[in-house]
Amino acid sequence: MIEEEKLEILTESAKYDVSCSSSGSKRKNKQGGIGNAAASGICHSFTPDGRCISLLKILMSNECIYDCEYCPNRRSADVRRARLTPDEICELVIAFYKRNYIEGLFLSSAVFESPDKTMELLCETIFKLRKVYNFNGYIHLKGIPHADGALVMKAAKIADRMSFNVELPSEKSLKLLAPQKTKNSLLLPMKSLNNAIEYDKQNKVRRGKVLPAGQTTQMIIGASPESDGQILKLTEALYTNMNLKRVYYSSYVPVVQSSKLPSVGAGLLREHRLYQADWLIRFYGFGVNEICAEDENLSPEYDPKCAWALRNMHLFPVEINTAPLEVLLRVPGIGAKSAYRITEARKFCKLDFDNLAKMRIVLKRAKHFITCKGRFYGSDNFNQVKTSLQLADSSEISEQLSMFSDTATALSALTGNI
Repeated sequence: MIEEEKLEILTESAKYDVSCSSSGSKRKNKQGGIGNAAASGICHSFTPDGRCISLLKILMSNECIYDCEYCPNRRSADVRRARLTPDEICELVIAFYKRNYIEGLFLSSAVFESPDKTMELLCETIFKLRKVYNFNGYIHLKGIPHADGALVMKAAKIADRMSFNVELPSEKSLKLLAPQKTKNSLLLPMKSLNNAIEYDKQNKVRRGKVLPAGQTTQMIIGASPESDGQILKLTEALYTNMNLKRVYYSSYVPVVQSSKLPSVGAGLLREHRLYQADWLIRFYGFGVNEICAEDENLSPEYDPKCAWALRNMHLFPVEINTAPLEVLLRVPGIGAKSAYRITEARKFCKLDFDNLAKMRIVLKRAKHFITCKGRFYGSDNFNQVKTSLQLADSSEISEQLSMFSDTATALSALTGNI
């Protein structure tokens, strides 16, 4: 039986890693086992402050040999320490699953004794979960920098997803704030895992696939001086070269005192804007140079898509019944799914504003950039358009999302439409 104090210490220490959500896994379940990892993904529950509570999110240990300036578990920090054995973690996962508390596990650890020792015990834990405790559920494992590549690959054949967190957007900041970590210690294992995933795809491996749910990473925003443009450049490179499923952004919170760190946090609005820009890169066909200059930050007044549209008003309005899909995706208020619906619906009839309203298009934004059957209902005054978009954006940020809301804002937040 795990002591309650240990459990409290190690779950509390894990809360700063935000890259723990899942998009599901196609791994074949073991017959007679416990749990399930389905392609449709884990059913998440979210608390009002955004924490995911469907995965057991825990550290094996918060005893660390590293002394990263921003980390509350760093070697020099005066905090309570605890460590769990592989069997203790396995028993906890199974007990929580049987009580319907969780659907899967997010397992990480501070680096104790050595990177190889830590990674070895993490591997032992998930191996026992699969082979001894017959757990079929979702497992996300945090990789350990500087660990032996063979251990990393062994873990990748058992876990559904792994993440090596980039932590900071530049090598210069990494040397300043996390000198025990290096760029290569984070990027090389990511590249090796990506090569293994690509090998499985090309050879159509069905059983024993490496990381069926892929890789993710995380960056701390605001602890170092990099601009949003630099951060998004790195994000674009990671998606292109490492085929990551997600890049997560964690707004810096000054939970530890250091002369090398800012005294105030970065704020949630900056984190929110980066996620919006990330979405545009992945699903809307935008390049980083279109969204933000390399030495600039994203606009706090408008979401990145609206900001781009305001800089390119000469491209609008576009006719909703004839504009190609790639143009519709760039219209503020029309999300990716909505753009596809429009292209399908207009095969059967010409669409008007009433049709768009029924499709849940955010017309308070879109009306300034589109015509329907040649009719334009937006404003020709640039300042009025700016004001309208600014008010629309601020109302969406401040509104608390409700699972029972039928507003367009709630739908936008659920689908990621911008």
